[in-house]
Amino acid sequence: MTKALRWNMAILITAAIAISYFDRQTLPIAIRAIQQEIPVTNGQFSHLQAAFLAAYALMYAGSGKLIDVLGTRRGFLIIMVWWSLACASQGLATSVPMLAVALFLLGMGEGGGFPAATKAMAEWFPVSERSTAMGLMNAGTAVGAVAAPPLIALTLAHLSWHWVFYLAGMVGLLWTAWWAKAYQPAALHPRLSAEEREKLAEVLAPKEKSTQTVRWIDLFRYPQVCGLVFAKFLSDAAWYFYIFWLPKYLYDVHHFDTKQVGYYAWIPYAAAGVGSLTGGWFSSRLIQRGVSVNAARKVALGLSALVMPSILLVPHVPVEFAIVIFSLAFAGQQSWSTLVMTLPSDLVPSSVVGSFAGLVGFGGAMGGIVFGLVVGRLLDNGFGYGPVFGIVSTLHVIGFCVILLTIRVVGPINFKTKTARFATV
Repeated sequence: MTKALRWNMAILITAAIAISYFDRQTLPIAIRAIQQEIPVTNGQFSHLQAAFLAAYALMYAGSGKLIDVLGTRRGFLIIMVWWSLACASQGLATSVPMLAVALFLLGMGEGGGFPAATKAMAEWFPVSERSTAMGLMNAGTAVGAVAAPPLIALTLAHLSWHWVFYLAGMVGLLWTAWWAKAYQPAALHPRLSAEEREKLAEVLAPKEKSTQTVRWIDLFRYPQVCGLVFAKFLSDAAWYFYIFWLPKYLYDVHHFDTKQVGYYAWIPYAAAGVGSLTGGWFSSRLIQRGVSVNAARKVALGLSALVMPSILLVPHVPVEFAIVIFSLAFAGQQSWSTLVMTLPSDLVPSSVVGSFAGLVGFGGAMGGIVFGLVVGRLLDNGFGYGPVFGIVSTLHVIGFCVILLTIRVVGPINFKTKTARFATV
C-alpha cells in the first residue's frame, strides 16, 4: 500500500502544479483578445509580468517558512484558494493597472505553490526516488501549459476573454476539495499502519538525527545556498521569458492569430514534460545503480544545460524549426528545474526544505523580473528578439558553473554549531 499511496500523493501534487501553469498562461495567450479592449504595449506587458513575479518572489521566500509553520496540508489549501480567486479576478479588469493588481494577487498565491509541493514530496519520498517524484511534479508544469493554448483558444472562440480567467479559477477551487479530502503527511496518514509510518519515517528523514543546528536566516551564510539561489536566478530569467513571451513572439514575429498559437504553442510544453520526467528519472536511476548523489545530480544538470545554447538558432530558421528548437530548450529547462528543486532536500533536513526551496524560488522569480524588464525595453527600442535569444542561450551554462563552484559535494550541509538540534526559527 505504501508505494501506491506515495504515487497517489505525487499525482495530487502534480495536479496543483498543472493548474498553476495553466493559470500563468491565461494572460499571455489571451493578450491579443484583451488588447482589443485594453491597449497593452510591450513595456506594459513586461510590467504586468513584473507585478506577478514581484509578489511571487516575495511569497516564494516567505511561504516556504509559512509552510514549515502551518504544515503542508493546511498551508497548501490556503495558498490554492487564494491564487484561484486571484486568477478569476483578472476577468474583472478594465485597465492595465487593474490587471497589474490582479496579477500581483495571483503571484502572492502561486508563490507558495512550489515550496508547498516540494515539502509534500519530501514528506512522502526517500532520496532514491525523490528526483523521479519531483520530475513527475515538474511535468505538471507541462500538463498545464500544454492544455492552456488549445483550451484558451477554444474559450476565446465561444466566450469573451473574461471567461478564460473565471473558468481557470473554478478549476483551482475544485482541486482544493480534492486536496482537503486526500492529503496527509506520511507520518499521519490514516491508511498507513503505525509500523509502516515508522519505517517510512526512517527512510524519509534519517538525517534528522543530526545534532547540528542553524537558524533559517543563517542559511545565507552557506555558499551552497547562495549558489543555488543565484543559479536559479539565471536559469529562471530564461524560463520566464519562454513562458511569458513565446505566444507574443509568435503573434509579433510570425503574425499568428489566436487559433495558430493554440495549434503550435503547446508543443514546447509537451517537450518540457518529457524533460521533467527524463531528468528526474535519469538522476534517480544513476543513484539506484550505485552512482553517488553528487555525481548523479551534477551529470544530469550538466546534460540539461548543454542543450540550452541551441536557442540561438531560433531567429534564423522557419517557424516549424523554431518550434523544434523551443521544444529542445523547454525539455532541457524543465529537466534542469526538476534537479535544482530536488537539491534543497539533498542539502538540508526536511524541517527547513520548504524554507530553502522558498529562497531558491525567490531567486528564480527575481531573475524573471529583471530579465522581463530588459526584454520589454529592448523590444520597445527596436532591438528585436535576436539579442534576447543571445542572452538567453548563456544563462543555464553560467548557472551550472555557479553550482559546480559553490556546491562542491551534493549532500547534507555541515552546519558547524554547538547546539543540539536543527532549528527553524
